[in-house]
Parts: sequence; C-alpha cells; structure tokens
Amino acid sequence: MLFAATALLGLEYWQERQTAHHVVGHSRQVLETLDRLRAIIAELENERRGYLMTLDPAYLKAYGVSDEGVRREAQALQTLVASDPAQSHRATHLTLTLSAKLREIDELVKTAGTSGLAALAMTRSMDQIRSQIDLMVDHERFLLAERESRAEAFEQRWIWLIAAAVVLVVALAGAALALARFEARRRRTTTEENVQLHSDLLVRDRKIRRLVDSSIIGIIIWDLDGLIFDANDAFLQMVGYDREDLASGRLHRHTLTPPEWSGGDARNIAELMETGSVRPFEKEYIRKDGGRVPVLIGGTMFEESRNQGVSFVLDLTQRKQAEAEARESERRYREALMELAHANRVSTMGQLTASIAHEINQPIAAVVANAQAGLNWLARQPPNLVQLRQSLEYVVSDGLRAGDVIGRIRALIKKTPPRKEDLEINQMVLEVIALTRGQAHKKHVSVQTQLTEGLPLIQADRVQLQQVILNLIVNAVEAMSEVSEGTRELLISTDREGANGVLISLRDSGPGLDPKNVDRLFEAFYTTKAAGMGMGLAICRSIIEAHGGRMWAGANEPRGAVFQFTLPLEPDETASAGMDADLPTVRRRAS
Repeated sequence: MLFAATALLGLEYWQERQTAHHVVGHSRQVLETLDRLRAIIAELENERRGYLMTLDPAYLKAYGVSDEGVRREAQALQTLVASDPAQSHRATHLTLTLSAKLREIDELVKTAGTSGLAALAMTRSMDQIRSQIDLMVDHERFLLAERESRAEAFEQRWIWLIAAAVVLVVALAGAALALARFEARRRRTTTEENVQLHSDLLVRDRKIRRLVDSSIIGIIIWDLDGLIFDANDAFLQMVGYDREDLASGRLHRHTLTPPEWSGGDARNIAELMETGSVRPFEKEYIRKDGGRVPVLIGGTMFEESRNQGVSFVLDLTQRKQAEAEARESERRYREALMELAHANRVSTMGQLTASIAHEINQPIAAVVANAQAGLNWLARQPPNLVQLRQSLEYVVSDGLRAGDVIGRIRALIKKTPPRKEDLEINQMVLEVIALTRGQAHKKHVSVQTQLTEGLPLIQADRVQLQQVILNLIVNAVEAMSEVSEGTRELLISTDREGANGVLISLRDSGPGLDPKNVDRLFEAFYTTKAAGMGMGLAICRSIIEAHGGRMWAGANEPRGAVFQFTLPLEPDETASAGMDADLPTVRRRAS
C-alpha cells in the first residue's frame, strides 16, 4: 500500500509538472509570436511611412510580403491562445483590426501623394495596434510569472513528499514489529489455554454425551474462537460431515459460515460475551459437498467457563422451500396483474384513438403551415431571412411537440417492468389531460384543473400512475356523456394530504354513484357499464395500494361522483412537508 501510494503521488506530481512545463512553454511561445508580429508591423510601418513621405518605390518590398507575414503570425497567435477566452477575444479583435488597417494603408499608398499627414495618420493607426499587442504581452507575462511560480511550488512539494514517505516507512516498520511480538505472545497464550480446555472438555464430554446423542435437533459444543469440539449425529447429518471430520478439527465456525454471514456472527459473539447467551437467529451453514443449509440457531455459555458454550440448531430447509414457493406465487400474481394492467392500458388507448389523432394532427398541421410560410418568405426578392428563420423555429417547436405526444403514447402502451422514479404529480396530470383532450371535447366535457403548486416529488412508477389517472378521466367522460341536461364538467385537483402525502381528486357532474354499490366499485369483474370488463377500477386500486396509498369514491355535490386517491411521500419529503404544513398554499386554476 505504501509503494502504491508513493507511486500514485509520484505519477500525480509528474503529470502536474509536465502540465506546468507545458503551460510555461506555451506562454513563452505566445510571447515569441507577439514579438515577431510586432517586429513585422514595425517593418511594414517603416516601409509604408517612407513611401508616403517620399513616394520612392525603393521603400516598398514585393507586394504582399509584409502583409502575408502579418496575417500568418496573427493566425498563429489565434491558434495559440484559443484556450484562453480573454486572450482569444483580444487576438480575434487584433486580427480584424490588422486586416482593416492593412486594407486602409494599401488604399492610402495607392491613392495618396507625398504627405506627412498621411504618414502620421498611418503611424497613429499602427500605435493603436501596438497598444493591443502590448496589452496581450502584459497579460501573457503575468500568466507566465504565475505558471513559473506554480512550477517552483511543485518542486518544493516533491521534497516534502519524499520526507513524508520516509517518515511513514519508519512508522510502519515499528508498528509491524510491535504487532508481530504481540501476535506471538497471543498465540503462545492461546495454545496453553487450549491444552487446558481440552482436558476439561474430556471430563465434560462423559457427562453430556447421552443427552447430546438422544436429541432430535442439532447440538454443538464450541468455543468463542469458533472451533466445534463436539456435535450430535443430527447436526453432522445436517452439514454432511462425519465423526472423523469432527475429531480432526475440520468443523469450525469460519469454514462452515458463508462470508456474508460473518458480520452477524461477530455481533452474536459480542452479545454472548456481554450477556452469556444469544437469542435464536437465522443463518446458513456450508455443507461438506458445497451446498448450503438454512438453520435457526441459539446458544448459551457454560456457567463454569466464559469461553465455551452450547448451541441448538434447527434445520429450516422445508420452511425456506415453502417461503420460496409463496414468493414465486406472489411473483406470478404480480406478473398477471401487470399483464392485465397492460391490456387495460391498450384497451383504453384504443378508445382514445380519435383524441390521439387530434393531438398529433395539430402540431403536424402547424408544421406544414409554417413550412409553407417559410417557402413564401424565401421566394421574396430579396428573401426575408428573419421571417424565414422564425418560421423554421416554429417548425422545429411543433415537431418536438408532436414527438412529445407520440412519446407519451408509446410510454403508456409499451410493456415495461415497474420502475419507480421522482415524479412531479401536477406535470403528470397535465400530460394525461393532453391525451384525453380530444375525447373530452368530442363528448362536450369541460376539463378544469385546480393544482396546488409547490407539491414535493413522489417516488412512483410513471406509467402506472398515468394509467390510473387516464382510467378515471375516461370513466368520468363516459359517465357524463349520458347526461343530457346541465353542464358537463370535470375538475381535477391536487393538494397535500396532511404532512405524509399528496391527494388527487377527480370530480364530475355525471349521474353519480349508487350508494348501495359504492363499496363494490373496486371489486374485480364488477362493472356498471354495458360492455365493461369490471377490471379498470380494481387495477387502479391495486396500483395505488402497491405504491403505499389508498383510493376511494363518493358523491359529488350537488351532483356527480368524486374519485380520490393518496400517494405517500418519501421519509425525507415527509419531514420537509411537516415543516411547511402551516404555510398557506398557492393554487392555480386552468380550464
């Protein structure tokens, strides 16, 4: 471990040192580039100024030589400082300024006569460029000084690391020597004690042999170190060993106990040492053939010795098999319930075909309209690119909206295993309302929401909860479609349920519920519809109860029915909800 830590620290230091040297070299390369650029600009300035003062072509080199050098160094500078936002911005601005000034100077050289004023104007322009270069040089020198200081700090830290490693090696060597001496004394003492205990056990063996052999459950005699001195035939048959294995000392707690049960054994030994006995607990033993046997074991220490004791072991194989069969039956029941829930979702989505088509047709129609508008803006002379861009943004937005609708539909229809996640209940309610909007409009039902803002997140399966809300909305719309008088309104609301959960309510203005049959609404195969299966509400209640909530129904005043269900919060959310229970809630209402 020491060598590994030293190697790790050395590698880290080497990497940081290489990085420091790299950035120092990079800064120096930037400064060299700036110096070359400044020299080329000074040379170009002397050429153009001499020409402007005398109009003597001897001052000018071949066309474009100096200009090309300036551009080449400016591009190299941009590449070097690309990782530094401030320097990159200055380099870009310098490049643009140089290009503009070079064009301006070339025009001045082509058109101007001998003029000291033109040369002076050019010199001032070049002074501005030199000022920008000086600013970049100052900044890079500051960075260079800081990076060189950091590189020196790395060297100092390496010295401290070496010193610390030496001290650690000496300390570990001393600790290892002390532990070796302590272990030698402990083993010698243990050996002496075991010799004495063995003679005592021989005497005790004759006293309890008859009792052990006559027992119908496993009995073992052990010491706190884990060695099993004796066991009856019931225990030997349980673990698959024989008397020869017992006599040779092969039966030991550490060899019989699987690794995952070692922590429990340590706690039980501590309880034995403190109280003298241990309450019955379950664990497993490893059989001689490699298999495992579940057991119930309890033990107590002998009164005359605080190092030895006896345990009674009961084979739990048959009980575990019965429990496994029960769990398998529960799993099959859950799978059947999920299959039935999936079939119910598919059936419900089939009823909403017209609503789903309407929800998808709206963004698709908007995409077509905006695309046509974009073509019209493009056909203008000149094309109106601003309006074209806006039309394309509308096309993208409407396309994403259509994709969201299809995604929600796929999530509901797709057969996936339950998966709990953090959910915002208000957002989920609005998503289901969007899927059923067309169906409600077709039945002349007004869907309104009254959602409490600031509700905490809940841990639940999104698809299953969407199925619950979807079933309740479809049932309410179908019930109100039979009402010929009065308004058809569905109010969906969310609120806190004390400090331990959230409450979701759906109130309709339909024909209401028969008070005699309210308690039977959630029974399987009970239905009030002519063509109903009677499984929708039963599945809904099963889903809510599986999430730790409850669901019920009742009458809505002045007419109609109300279906409500609660969902619990996570423990941390429950604590925060309790602190905010007395604060006023903010509600929003939308139709």
